[in-house]
Amino acid sequence: MLKSKFDIILLIQKDEWMMELLNAVKSLDLPDWWICAGFVRSKVWDTLHGFEERTNLPDIDVIYYDDINICEEEEKKMEGRLEALIPNIPWSVKNQARMHIRNSVEAYTSSVDAIAKFPETATALGIKMDSHYNLILSAPHGIQDVINLEVKPTPFFAANEKRIEVYEDRVTKKNWELIWSQLKVQHIKS
Repeated sequence: MLKSKFDIILLIQKDEWMMELLNAVKSLDLPDWWICAGFVRSKVWDTLHGFEERTNLPDIDVIYYDDINICEEEEKKMEGRLEALIPNIPWSVKNQARMHIRNSVEAYTSSVDAIAKFPETATALGIKMDSHYNLILSAPHGIQDVINLEVKPTPFFAANEKRIEVYEDRVTKKNWELIWSQLKVQHIKS
């Protein structure tokens, strides 16, 4: 069913709601922007589980990279603009040029660099539209884990004991197996 990046792109293209959100974010003209994480991952997992209704998302993660204006107020302004375009969506906008400070890591070099350093490989996904409205899927660790329903840490998280603890806490709290019963979650014992 889902075997390639192209299959995931087609899946998203056929989803009017997802396309509406992508168009809204594109209209902001943010530098190096993506809608990422659960927005893509949950669509894939819902499809692979045969769900007819979309799983509720706690937020819609919009990221961008602007190292000129790293003011958090700018992110809130962008959330407000998105709320005005499409209300009642839990928009979360974050400039990845400042998130390294919050995450206590080396500065990210781009939004894709930040995506590569998300906790799980299956969540390290982003989707955006190019200038011609074609969808582009970023999957720095590939799509195998998300389409094989496997949850494991990214190399960035696996390489550090404190980040492994964050990963373990996160997968425990998220408890995704309650929603998607076919998931295989990898636990790393430190």
